[in-house]
Amino acid sequence: MRDAGLERAIDAAGGVAQLARRIGIAQPSVSNWNRVPAQRMIAVESATGVSRKVLRPDLYSDPAVTDEAVDPIDAGRAQEYVVLAALLSSAPPAALLEQIAQLNGDTTPLGRAHVALADAASIAVASEVEREYFDLFVGLGRGELLPYASYYLTGFLNERPLSRLRDDLAALGIERVENNLEPEDHAATLCEVMAGFAAARFPASPEAQRDFFEKHVSRWMGRLFADMEKAESAKFYRSVGTVGRVFLEIESEAFTFAN
Repeated sequence: MRDAGLERAIDAAGGVAQLARRIGIAQPSVSNWNRVPAQRMIAVESATGVSRKVLRPDLYSDPAVTDEAVDPIDAGRAQEYVVLAALLSSAPPAALLEQIAQLNGDTTPLGRAHVALADAASIAVASEVEREYFDLFVGLGRGELLPYASYYLTGFLNERPLSRLRDDLAALGIERVENNLEPEDHAATLCEVMAGFAAARFPASPEAQRDFFEKHVSRWMGRLFADMEKAESAKFYRSVGTVGRVFLEIESEAFTFAN
C-alpha cells in the first residue's frame, strides 16, 4: 500500500507513468514503491513540487527539531551531503540535472566547484549521464570505481570496515533504509548519514559526529572523489568529484578546529 507522500507525488505528476518519465526511471520501478526511496527524494521533489517533508516525513519532519533549530551553516552542509548522496546512489534524471544547473557559486574553492558542476549539468544529457554512471560505478562485472569504504581501506568488499560501521550505526540507532540492497559502507549511504547529523535528524553529540566522520568518511572518501576527477569514464562526474573532494576538505578542517 502506498503511503500518503507517494500518492501525492503520483497525483502531482499525473500518474505513475508520468512520474517515472519525469525522474528518468522505468514505470515498474515506481509501481513497486510503497514510499519514495530516500535516494530518489531530490528527483521526485524537483519533478513534482511536493516537499520532501511531505514525501518522507519520517526522514524530514522530526517533531523535536524545527527548521529554526538548525544552524544555517549546518543546513547548508546537510544539503551538500544530500546532493552528493543522490548523485552517488544513482544516475541523476533530467529533473535533478536541471535543479543542479541552477546552483550558484562564489570565489571560494567550493563556490567555484559549484559553478563548474552547474555548468556541467546545464549541458548534460540524462541518457548519457546514465551511461556514464553505469560505466563508473556498475559496469559489466564491476565499474571503474568501487564507492565502498571496505574496498578503499582494505582492497576488498564487505570487510571489517563494513562490520565496524554497522556496529556504530546500530549504537546510534540508525537503521538500514528499506529496499536499499547496497552495503551500508557505500559512499551514498554515508553521505545520507552525515546529512542526517547536520540537519539534526539523527541525534548525536558533536563529538560523536566528528568521530563518525573521521572513522568512516574522511579516511577514504576524499580519495574516491579524487579518483572520480580523473576517471576515464567520467565527464559530468568529474565535476561531482571536485565538489565532493573540496567539500570534504572543508569538513575535515572544520572537525579538526572543533576538537
